[in-house]
Amino acid sequence: MSRTTTPTMRAVLQDTAGGPEVLKAVETGRPEPGRGEILVRVHAAGVNPADWKIRERGVFADGTPLPFVLGFDVSGVVEGTGDGVTLFRPGDEVFGMPRFPHPAGAYAEYVTAPARHFAARPQGLSHHESGALPLAALTAWQALVDTAGVRPGRRVLVHAAAGGVGHLAVQIAKARGAHVIGTAGAAKHDLLRSLGADELIDYRTEDFAEAVRDVDVVLETVGGANWARSLRTLRPGGNLVSVLPPDDTFPYEEAGAAGVRAGFMLVEPDRQGLREITELVEDGRLRVVVDAVFPLEEAAAAHARGETGRTTGKIVLSVTP
Repeated sequence: MSRTTTPTMRAVLQDTAGGPEVLKAVETGRPEPGRGEILVRVHAAGVNPADWKIRERGVFADGTPLPFVLGFDVSGVVEGTGDGVTLFRPGDEVFGMPRFPHPAGAYAEYVTAPARHFAARPQGLSHHESGALPLAALTAWQALVDTAGVRPGRRVLVHAAAGGVGHLAVQIAKARGAHVIGTAGAAKHDLLRSLGADELIDYRTEDFAEAVRDVDVVLETVGGANWARSLRTLRPGGNLVSVLPPDDTFPYEEAGAAGVRAGFMLVEPDRQGLREITELVEDGRLRVVVDAVFPLEEAAAAHARGETGRTTGKIVLSVTP
C-alpha cells in the first residue's frame, strides 16, 4: 500500500512567551491554498516591532494562542493558487502584508493568504528589499495619505524618522509635496537629508516640542510622553496620527481643547496601497533601507538586534536563497 507524504517546510515556531530565545527553527507541515488564496514560496520576511511584542506576550492581538509562527511581511514567488484566483499565476513575484493583524506565519518557507493581500513585487528591488517594505510602508501610507490627507505645502513631523516606518514616511510625505521635519539622532541626519527631510531635530540634545511649531500632521511612532508633547507642535486643525495603540495617557481631551485631532490608526492589508508604494519605488521616489539580513534560522538574533532600538531602516530574514 502506498503512503501519501505530507509536504513539509522550514519555519520558526514559538511555543512559549518570552525573549528571543523562544524562537526555534523546526520542520512543519506546508499549508495549502484555500478558495481565493495563493501559496507563496517566501524568499524574504520583514521583521517588525509587532513581532517581538507578540513574542513577549505569547498571544496575537486577535487572541490566537501559542504555538504559532510570527511574521507579516512577505516577498516571494507564487507556487500555487486556490479556486477562483485570477490575479496571479505560479511563477509571479509578489509582496504583501497578508492577514494582518491575524497570524500570517511569514517566518517560514511558505505562506497562504487571500490573493488580494498581495501585489506584484516592485521592479528593481531584491527580495530582501521588497520583503522589508509592506508593513512599514503601508503604515506610513495609510497614516499620511489615507488618514491625514497630506498634500503639497503641508508641514509634517515624523518621529523616529530613521526607523522602519519613519524613513519611509519621510519619503512618502516628501513625494506628496510636504515640508518634512524629522526627529532622529544626529548620526542619522545625513541619511535622512538624502531621503528628503527638510529639517531635522536631534532628540538627544534638543526638545522638539520647543523647536517645532505650526505643523499640520504629526506621525507618532514613539508613544508615551511624546503624545502630549507632540500636540504642542500642531497648528489649530492639525492632526496627530499615532500608529501605536492608545492607553489611558493618550491626550484625547487635550487635543480637543487645543483644536486639533488625535487618534490611532491600525494598518490593514491593502492591495491598492501596495501598488501606490510600488509606483513610488519604480519612479525612484521611495527607497527602503535594510539595516541587516539574517538567515531564517537566526530569527532570535534578528529580534535581539531590533529590540536594541538603534537600527536604521528594516531588519529582514532571508528564507529562500
